[in-house]
Amino acid sequence: MVNYSEIFSEQGMDYQTYRALVDQLLLEGKATGDVSYDLHYTKMNVQRMSRVDKTVSLTDELTSTIHQLKENYKFLVITEGWCGDAAQIVPVFNKIATASLGKIDLKFLLRDKNLPLIDAHLTNGGRAIPVLLVLNETGDKVLASWGPRPQILQELLKDWRKETTEMPVLAEKLHGWYAKDKTRTTQAELTVLLKGLED
Repeated sequence: MVNYSEIFSEQGMDYQTYRALVDQLLLEGKATGDVSYDLHYTKMNVQRMSRVDKTVSLTDELTSTIHQLKENYKFLVITEGWCGDAAQIVPVFNKIATASLGKIDLKFLLRDKNLPLIDAHLTNGGRAIPVLLVLNETGDKVLASWGPRPQILQELLKDWRKETTEMPVLAEKLHGWYAKDKTRTTQAELTVLLKGLED
């Protein structure tokens, strides 16, 4: 049985701590994972996260939805520094939490140090990330989940994988999609998720 409240309070990192951990490990020639290729992806992802941090604004609809929240929530995000999808998405979670003015408490956890947690939230049998778990204010109940990427991209990826299994090719297509979309689809899906919390 997963104790979400305990995991959130005792192991969760805020966004700044998560970003600092990824940066510090890079300086040491390491990544959050154990595989050497993770380092290359992590370097790219630091740039991606910084770009999203600097250039993306929340949509009016998402901002309005956040401001209309009546309850307080905890956002628990399962991620890794080497994950390309996470790099494109986790800064959006941070922007949402910041815009909530305290209504949303956001924490990050590394997937590979919390396998029982990710194994309780698999995507098509796989440990795909990032995964957002929306918890109630006390953190003991999962109200909703989202991830590891927007639904339309999930479908596209399924099609692309029929053509190739080469990660560099798939990664190029994936990040090309994110670059064109500019987080709009992610924000639209998260708007729907937040609206559904209090219906």
